[in-house]
Amino acid sequence: MDLTKLEQISPFTYQIPASWRADMQVPARIVGDPAILEAASADRSLEQLVNTACLPGIVNYALAMPDVHQGYGFPIGGVAATAAPDGVISPGGVGYDINCGVRLLGTHLLREEILPHLDGLISALYAHCPSGVGKGGPIRLKAKELRQVLERGARWALQRGLASDSDLERTEGDGCLAGADAGCVSERALERGRDQIGTLGAGNHFIEVDVVAEVFDATAADRMGLAPDKVVVQIHCGSRGLGHQVCTDYVKRFQKAIHTYGLRLPDRELVCAPLNSPEGRDYLAAMTAAANYAFANRQVLTHAIRHSFEQTLAGKVARHQVFQIYDIAHNMARIETHPVGGRPRKLCVHRKGATRAFGPGSSELPPVYRDIGQPVLVPGSMGTCSWVLRGTQTAMEQTFGSSCHGAGRRLSRRQARKQFKGVTLRRELEHAGIHVMAGSMSGLAEEAPGAYKDVNRVVDVVHGAGIALKVARLVPLAVIKG
Repeated sequence: MDLTKLEQISPFTYQIPASWRADMQVPARIVGDPAILEAASADRSLEQLVNTACLPGIVNYALAMPDVHQGYGFPIGGVAATAAPDGVISPGGVGYDINCGVRLLGTHLLREEILPHLDGLISALYAHCPSGVGKGGPIRLKAKELRQVLERGARWALQRGLASDSDLERTEGDGCLAGADAGCVSERALERGRDQIGTLGAGNHFIEVDVVAEVFDATAADRMGLAPDKVVVQIHCGSRGLGHQVCTDYVKRFQKAIHTYGLRLPDRELVCAPLNSPEGRDYLAAMTAAANYAFANRQVLTHAIRHSFEQTLAGKVARHQVFQIYDIAHNMARIETHPVGGRPRKLCVHRKGATRAFGPGSSELPPVYRDIGQPVLVPGSMGTCSWVLRGTQTAMEQTFGSSCHGAGRRLSRRQARKQFKGVTLRRELEHAGIHVMAGSMSGLAEEAPGAYKDVNRVVDVVHGAGIALKVARLVPLAVIKG
């Protein structure tokens, strides 16, 4: 794509006009800077963004966040809103790992208090938080209880004594999204999810022990329990094999039904169905069920992390002193109300590799954050810093209340394996003072910091654009990878 033809409409926003291609329904916008645009032009990201702008019923514009890179159908880092109930819903706009997301836990521990115990803590976390491809955990759910997980999400964990009311309050959607229907989830998906609650998975999923390196917004940081040198923990995972199977099942079903509705698309990976069709309604119910599974999964991992801290730092930290700051999804479609043509309108907002960034005053936020805006969690790549931001009114007005979700890949996993060696990478990280435990050296190589873009540049862009503002910067002490 000829980048000189893009229109710069603000210091950090560029637009591909709807006249670029005859089948575009709306313009395509990129939140970025020249370096980010150049990186996006190296793969199919911008082409996929233009394709997304062709979706039936899409409103305002298709959006790409600065961590954008090539995905399935939609680019990762893509946001698109379709009119509800007359628009469409697309599994490619959510992704295979439904409700992949990030949870941030706080502690009252300081760096110097945890360093002598770090090896023991990482060993305990690795033992209590199963990781790896297809890896199951200690909880094997019977059919009835699995259906409860799908329809109750983190509330199921609360009923089992694995969560607190505060945990749920500080989770997007209270950790239980309405509209889930376990009856819309296939038997194959149910079987894959039966023993994966409380497990991390593989790929870019991780548990990371961090320390707060720098605070940029003292008021917001204090509200979140963040202060310099305080120890925090990030969890990054999703709905495991169950969510993957839900996406697989409905992509196949949508492909069979697409001609029924006369839908014409530039890419078969964008396969979709009307929201008010049987296929659309069933997918939304199944996707929501998988999202609830992911919330429950991160909650059970939280319980295991608390147990690990209590076990390793006996007398220094009690289980309840590892508190939840927030939990957000970054692969999801949600029914929300946003301005279209100056009027509020109900929309189906697809966020694939993008998070909510709701601003102050939103009724969707817990009371503790309602006056400062939603915490926005932006993990870096292994060995680099991560960020805590807060959502803004600008995001509500310009990006459907959305922001970036991470650094964004620069190299494919295959390219990363060729360029980096897991054993060497582990040695380099440990030399830098970062403890690493991983089940696979090739998997570690895939997630090398050099395989990702610069998270600081990504955050500088969203901060400069005003859609999410800096609160605190985190640096890693230890990482667990699947």
